[in-house]
Amino acid sequence: MADTHFGFETVPEQEKAKRVAGVFTSVAAKYDLMNDVLSIGLHRVWKRFAIAVSGVNRGQRVLDVAGGSADLSQLFLDKVGPQGQVVLTDINNAMLRVGRDRLLNHGRVTPTVQCDAEKLPFPDNYFDCVSIAFGLRNVTHKETALAEMRRVLKPGGRVLVLEFSKVAPALAPVYDFYSFKLLPKLGQFIANDADSYRYLAESIRMHPDQETLKGMMEGAGLGKVEYFNMTGGIVAIHRGYKL
Repeated sequence: MADTHFGFETVPEQEKAKRVAGVFTSVAAKYDLMNDVLSIGLHRVWKRFAIAVSGVNRGQRVLDVAGGSADLSQLFLDKVGPQGQVVLTDINNAMLRVGRDRLLNHGRVTPTVQCDAEKLPFPDNYFDCVSIAFGLRNVTHKETALAEMRRVLKPGGRVLVLEFSKVAPALAPVYDFYSFKLLPKLGQFIANDADSYRYLAESIRMHPDQETLKGMMEGAGLGKVEYFNMTGGIVAIHRGYKL
């Protein structure tokens, strides 16, 4: 069995999936609160920009992969209108329940599917846009997931990857202090879970940088791939097309 990374730790591939599941089951209840606190609300700005560059229009179909608490799904529902469709998915049942319940609490009913990003249970050439926000770094075989996202896209459709990336060198010392010193303490104080937030900080550092991820998307068959850095490269949005 091949090995992979769980944060800074090297583990068997099968073990990573179980441990990632444990992380998100643990943090699901406080996930949205922690996002607001840890990003000072910036995650909402990043997600709205992702929507702005998605090119999604009314009546279109959108797949929100690893959509968790449904932030993006709600915004996409506003874009596609009643004639469109947004499908919320996540591999983690606890996170998917949070997202489903949030949508229902807002009076919104949309398909929710528990599935693996590497094995999407949807037909070829079906969606106009496929998004994954802050989820790709937790996928064991990223190239496989990207190829699956391309498969389910219609020709001309877009894949959007919103993810933490490589920060500008000038910001690196402060960002490292925040990530490895403050983040676990905040995780312990708010969510009673320092270890999960220590993993999240480590997983960001192990994720491919902007150019590497661009190459991976091209290798998965996507064209016209470009990326937009935000907040000094702390986050980047990658966009590629099925040509």
